[in-house]
Amino acid sequence: MAKRGLTGIVSYDAMETIRNTNEWMGATARAIGAYPAFALSLNPAFKLMSAWGRVTERSFARMVAKPDWQIPAISGDEGQDHVIYVEPVLKRAFGDLVRFRVARRDPSPRKVLLVAPMSGHYATLLRSTVVSLLPDCDVYVTDWHNARDIPVSKGKFDIEDYTSYLVEFIKELGPDTNVIAICQPAPLALAATAILAEQDPAAQPRTLTLIGGPVDPDAAATEVTDFGNRMTMGELEHLFIQSVGFKYAGAGRMVYPGLAQLTSFIAMNAETHSKAFINQVFAEARGTASEHDKHNKFYDEYLAVMDMTAEFYLSTVERIFKNLEIAQNRFTVNGQPVDLTKIKDVAIMTVEGANDDISAPGQCVAALELCSGVPADKKIQHLEPGAGHYGIFAGKSWRLNIRPLVLDFIDANMDQAHQGSAKKRRNRPAPTPVASVTSEPPAENGKMAV
Repeated sequence: MAKRGLTGIVSYDAMETIRNTNEWMGATARAIGAYPAFALSLNPAFKLMSAWGRVTERSFARMVAKPDWQIPAISGDEGQDHVIYVEPVLKRAFGDLVRFRVARRDPSPRKVLLVAPMSGHYATLLRSTVVSLLPDCDVYVTDWHNARDIPVSKGKFDIEDYTSYLVEFIKELGPDTNVIAICQPAPLALAATAILAEQDPAAQPRTLTLIGGPVDPDAAATEVTDFGNRMTMGELEHLFIQSVGFKYAGAGRMVYPGLAQLTSFIAMNAETHSKAFINQVFAEARGTASEHDKHNKFYDEYLAVMDMTAEFYLSTVERIFKNLEIAQNRFTVNGQPVDLTKIKDVAIMTVEGANDDISAPGQCVAALELCSGVPADKKIQHLEPGAGHYGIFAGKSWRLNIRPLVLDFIDANMDQAHQGSAKKRRNRPAPTPVASVTSEPPAENGKMAV
């Protein structure tokens, strides 16, 4: 592993050492501040020291732990609780196809595949999305693995491999599948659908919903697209790519480390995060914080980051953002052109947030124009007023407005045999006609609020 100077990015092991040291310092401060004899002192410094230690230890410990799904049971029509079992359907080296099986419930006519992003966080980032869909759908998710845990002998994993995984997963689930791709995988889910349309039309999904994804990054500039255009590929590789340390099974694999990604995430909203942590320290000192309060619930997930293979990160930047291969319909997989105009029978919906600063409005809806072979009555777009990036798939905007529209879209494209059953399960009015879906929800800041 090359050792960089102080002006460069620290090595993988050095970053882990910094994280481990901060976790240890937090544990030490917590223990010292909680020493029983200090209870006799009226000096608030000891309470603050212990509170700072608890917040710091928890924060740095979460950075190397994969969160559990922790999906709660759902209530059935008979008043009984149905336990949720998380079961792998297909297990592959870089990611699994996982099903959330609802015990003692017949399969729902709505089969949904959630395509989780591989952009630094685990698929558990979609936990609330899964929970919101389970009462009405059979839900599957792409559960990507942490690259640091994958031996070098398993080979590479870039955006072409990612797309091939999606093709395999959709084939496994069958043509009645409704694919919902969230954020980063939106252009690759579109490519996977085009591959199936040309090579195996009978295996195409019934619907494809793209939520806040960079199908055409040049359609609207954001800090993310500006960064991608400003940096050369050589600079990105030199500054951000590291070799996994000997502590993990993937020792020697070149990755974009999760800790480096987390640093970038926090830097984008440093003031907001700093304020959140300071407030939590005072809440701990006052005794008003709890194990599952709003702060801990959010940051337990936000701080849990995973390494991304170097080839996936670099190929995403170069081919999706710089070369615009999807946006210009020039994408290839294993040397074979992927023609988006081949998609003709799949209904497509795009969802964007008006205040999305990650994938701005215009980037995702570009998919509809690219899919010129799809009839106009099978294409729909929705722009959510007041919503940021997180809000369009997991926040209030998703729960109150977008989720019902997505379910209506799925129902509108079901065959007649399944429509009645789906409506009965939802216990909702008949779906709004696809062509007239134009909700006006209350304004909301859909960022990952802290």
